[in-house]
Amino acid sequence: MAVLILTKVKGQTQEGYDSVLTAVREAIKQAPGFIMHCAHPAEEEWNIYEVWQSKAQADKWFGEYVVPNLPAGIHPKRSYQELHSVVTPLE
Repeated sequence: MAVLILTKVKGQTQEGYDSVLTAVREAIKQAPGFIMHCAHPAEEEWNIYEVWQSKAQADKWFGEYVVPNLPAGIHPKRSYQELHSVVTPLE
């Protein structure tokens, strides 16, 4: 079942977010199970939303690609929600 992941990153800056995204952009597009990614700044943090086919696929990719590229002192807080439905243009 597909899962929505909300990642809240306190203390993250636009520059920090952009540097991580630049480092992983091409890899995430090719990641097994990846469906979509979007992000926005919030009060003193960044909120990042992703939809994956499974939590296991998302966690594996996050550990391999995101964690090594995080700026010093940045500790993302992730929460998960199983989704009832996902509609994409390819369906």
